Amino acid sequence: MKVYTSFDEVDKDLKMLRLQKNISKEEIKLSYNNLKEDLGFLNIVGKTTGFILKRALALKIVKKVFG
Repeated sequence: MKVYTSFDEVDKDLKMLRLQKNISKEEIKLSYNNLKEDLGFLNIVGKTTGFILKRALALKIVKKVFG
């Protein structure tokens, strides 16, 4: 446990803790927004479509090679 010798020390630590709290809040907001984007309908549809097209192209190439 820290022992304070002046109110200035206490104020300094309180200010630092407030700043850390605000930074943490902003990090949470960013993470939430990124998650919301990642799970968005258009993003999921786009990724799924890309995945299907890649697999279809790979299948077509395999059929030509071994066909």
